[in-house]
Amino acid sequence: MKKNHIKLIIAALIISSSFAVYSCSKDDDETGTIAVVGIAQDPTNFKGDVTNGQVVTLDATKVYVLTGSVKVKDGGKLVIPAGTRIVATAGAASYLLVEQGGQLYANGTVNSPVSFTSSAATSGSWGGLIVCGKAPINTGTSGSSEIGNSPYGGTASADNSGSLTYVRIENAGIDFATGKKFNGLSLFGVGSETKVENIALVNGAEDGIQLYGGTVNVSNIISVGNENDAFVWTDGWIGTGSNIYTKRRTSGAGNTGIKGINNVANPNASPRSNPIIKNVTFIGGTSGESHAITMFSGTSATIDNIVSSGWTTGINIESDLSVAYFNGHKKITNALFNNTTTKVSLKSTAGTNVPVVDTTFTEKTDALGAGNGTASPAWAIGWSSLQ
Repeated sequence: MKKNHIKLIIAALIISSSFAVYSCSKDDDETGTIAVVGIAQDPTNFKGDVTNGQVVTLDATKVYVLTGSVKVKDGGKLVIPAGTRIVATAGAASYLLVEQGGQLYANGTVNSPVSFTSSAATSGSWGGLIVCGKAPINTGTSGSSEIGNSPYGGTASADNSGSLTYVRIENAGIDFATGKKFNGLSLFGVGSETKVENIALVNGAEDGIQLYGGTVNVSNIISVGNENDAFVWTDGWIGTGSNIYTKRRTSGAGNTGIKGINNVANPNASPRSNPIIKNVTFIGGTSGESHAITMFSGTSATIDNIVSSGWTTGINIESDLSVAYFNGHKKITNALFNNTTTKVSLKSTAGTNVPVVDTTFTEKTDALGAGNGTASPAWAIGWSSLQ
């Protein structure tokens, strides 16, 4: 009897342990399930705010119809998984804005990018993406974005607004006011801890990407078929832009590959725009502002390994401060000018031509630019819409 009693106790312990193991496993599964909350609950009517303390995660198996503005507020976080498609209802009310202190994590993969497009599938038929951070700008201590009147700028150089990787933004750029359009991606005072890489800006009605000050670094940027400039910086951007491929529309619409500005109102404003630009290819045209790169209003920059093809001018530098910075100082190196009429031109603030000193730039006949000379870079094939 005693032995049987002991056997019963051992059996009970084994059964109890089994239940405990099962219970823990079940709890773990439940913890790992992502709750559908807030504005993610109705994919057919995707709009509204992600509020302070809220984490909203979208479902990659669904198509989200952007029927109005989405604003990620201070302390809120929006997570968009790989493969998620967001289709905007045509109109200026459809856009995504990340406010100061908010975070957007839109992280696709090479085989499953995150995509933003419009139901109209035509250039300029919806807004675009806007991110406002707390990094320095040179237009004042802070500014207010034209879209959403969201504050941006500050002293937090390492501010983190989230992460954007393998994201394709198409058909953006609708007018939000008379004569004013959305860009595909606008980065206002965005900080260096924000990740922006493998971004495609396609078929927009304004600039592909524009950086308004800040310290964010951007890499693997595709800007093709946009009606205005492909890549713009202004207001004191100090960061690195690497692996950039731009291409004008075949119709000839569009302006420069890169437009670099310090401050239009005050060319000597501080912090001065002074990015590092490297590994870039510009496929262009001879109408409009027919420059692969144009820089003015006091901007500085260091530019290396560039390919300019099909432009009237490869590099155009204007304004006394910018000309003095570049002329004769080898800030432009390893440049290939293919089918480009004028390699480098300089103009004073008054608009008079300035002689180009030999040591202003260096050439490299086999420069690869964004990675493949004048052809599409291998890293962009497929996910970005390039073939």
